[in-house]
Amino acid sequence: MANIAVQRIKREFKEVLKSEETSKNQIKVDLVDENFTELKGEIAGPPDTPYEGGRYQLEIKIPETYPFNPPKVRFITKIWHPNISSVTGAICLDILKDQWAAAMTLRTVLLSLQALLAAAEPDDPQDAVVANQYKQNPEMFKQTARLWSHVYAGAPVSSPEYTHKIDKLCAMGFEKNAVIVALSSKSWDVETATELLLSN
Repeated sequence: MANIAVQRIKREFKEVLKSEETSKNQIKVDLVDENFTELKGEIAGPPDTPYEGGRYQLEIKIPETYPFNPPKVRFITKIWHPNISSVTGAICLDILKDQWAAAMTLRTVLLSLQALLAAAEPDDPQDAVVANQYKQNPEMFKQTARLWSHVYAGAPVSSPEYTHKIDKLCAMGFEKNAVIVALSSKSWDVETATELLLSN
């Protein structure tokens, strides 16, 4: 990895560790390897959102060309959000694409991702199914996002009705993650979710 990238990321890594703002917002970063090419981030779900109480792990890969190109970031923790793929964790955020500027830092990226959890952009989605639900049935979206936060990110328990539907399909022998995805994408309708599970 180019020397400029290593020096820069070392400095930014320390900046995140020392920043009052990141510790107040419960944002962390750890090294995955000693040469600073891969980091693991963690952000807390922002208050007053369906993600509150959850802790979200991020994979952060630093390119050779950093800081002239953005880091490659994806969610490792599964999340139900219009701008984050519920399958791969890929993120749709302008600063991680064409709006990146060399003056931006690791701290900027982590704070921006936390802000994205609080302010989705459904008109520029990464996950069309989630964005559709967000626009057409905001209450169901909130309940679904809260349930995913509970199951995957350790947030407090959410809707008992949704949990019951998951248990019902799991009892039929389907795998839990597949059940959650099917119910979430089929508006929590047990019948159509079952059809989807049987067709896969």
